[in-house]
Amino acid sequence: MLNRKARLTATAGALALVTGLTAPAYAQSTVPSAAGAAGVAEPIVYGRAAYLIDAASGKELFGYQAAERMPIASLTKTMTAYLVLKSAKPTDVVRIKAEDVAYAEDGGGTTADLRPGDRLTVGELMYGLMLPSGADAAHALARTYGPGVDGFVAGMNRTARELGMNDTHYLNADGLPTPRGNGYSTARDQAVLAAKALQFPLIKQVAGTRYHALDASGEHRSYAWRNTNKLAGMPGVIGLKTGYTRAAGYCLAFAAERDGRRLVGVLLGESVSSRRFSTAESLLSWGATRQAA
Repeated sequence: MLNRKARLTATAGALALVTGLTAPAYAQSTVPSAAGAAGVAEPIVYGRAAYLIDAASGKELFGYQAAERMPIASLTKTMTAYLVLKSAKPTDVVRIKAEDVAYAEDGGGTTADLRPGDRLTVGELMYGLMLPSGADAAHALARTYGPGVDGFVAGMNRTARELGMNDTHYLNADGLPTPRGNGYSTARDQAVLAAKALQFPLIKQVAGTRYHALDASGEHRSYAWRNTNKLAGMPGVIGLKTGYTRAAGYCLAFAAERDGRRLVGVLLGESVSSRRFSTAESLLSWGATRQAA
């Protein structure tokens, strides 16, 4: 039995090296346990990092490997949405170009199936960016509001410094791997960004939407987008963003209102897609008990 267990452990370790993920980690809270009083067990977190804060105070409620730099995949698009809305109006119009579509297709990214020539408002493109995690929408927004993609990415990194996200570096507006490697951030930095981004009513609205459809018009063809975040639509849950690449694993930025307070959390490097959502629910329940303690 011991030899069999050792072989399984070795196999899991080898798999972790191949996939770029660590073996599942049992994370412990950095704060004293209140489970006995509140009746909620301290959450077990699989993956590489986790962080949960009270958005109003910035108080850490739960942390595991929260300062470790790692790829964050499409969580990158939260910064894209935030930076665009700092200067653009939701009613501003963006014309989709063939290069936006080609970028997403050539890079193997998820898309909003945008069509060249269509004209969409920034508000509508936010749904295409956040719900299906459209790399084409990210490229169109970055190209328009950089000005130019390179200028936009430089703005993303400046904004990260302004927010105190000192362990974050972006290489593009969508989180796809590049010939220069991957951008990186930390669970803590992404929680800081998520809390700021959700101060925009439009981002909060979009992030909590399960399904969004656009009828065809003289400006664009019809679109229908479904949220990749399985927490969307649950009572009190706001969103926020999913992500996946081979290097980053399954990632999730999430938030919810609990007893009049907003909790914001981030999970990075999960190896099972569905488990990130159940873990987020556990962390939100844990966070509510920490606030009440």
